[in-house]
Amino acid sequence: MNFFERLKTEASAEWKAYTEHPFTNGLADGSLAEPAFRHYLVQDYLFLIEFARAYALAVYKSPKLADMREAAAGLSAILDVEMDLHVKLCASWGLSPGDLEQTAPAVETLAYTRYVLDTGMRGDLLALKVALAPCVIGYADIATRLASLPGADVSTNPYRVWIAEYAGAPYQEVAARARAHLNSLADLYATPAREAELIAIFKEATRLEADFWDMGWREGGR
Repeated sequence: MNFFERLKTEASAEWKAYTEHPFTNGLADGSLAEPAFRHYLVQDYLFLIEFARAYALAVYKSPKLADMREAAAGLSAILDVEMDLHVKLCASWGLSPGDLEQTAPAVETLAYTRYVLDTGMRGDLLALKVALAPCVIGYADIATRLASLPGADVSTNPYRVWIAEYAGAPYQEVAARARAHLNSLADLYATPAREAELIAIFKEATRLEADFWDMGWREGGR
């Protein structure tokens, strides 16, 4: 069992609550209330701005040039690809990029992004990548599951574009590279003495991801 799989096993309850959250199931069958998705997507745009900063921090924390390039690729994926999806979807509601940037961040957005950045500032590259893993790798797992469910890709599902983006080959490759890089870092730096610390980071970041879904779910009146 590789390092990432060990993290998921140790955080199985948190991982299930995150990756099988009712919010995600509402995306698959199209039943999620639009206000819930809109609130989530706007907050996720703000979230991605801070995650871009986390990947920039990863460049600084990188001990090797190859690690710097991997972090830079992650930064580019956020700024040049993932955020564009949010802009396109929000445009259908009449929201411009300026409108998104001027939105006040929710408590859940602040809690999660500050946790990741603080973890990166205090720790090394491995600790930071563990904190980032539930987002970048988890979304690939979630979208793969959703794409396999009935109704996920029908034309009447308003969330099919979101699912297709994260279930598609380009994002799946980003997640696969992130998983491989995390495992390679763990081979070098995850000593037995650090295992409990890294598991705790992963659990907390995963819990904060579930809180992020809760934030959107409440907005839909659930």
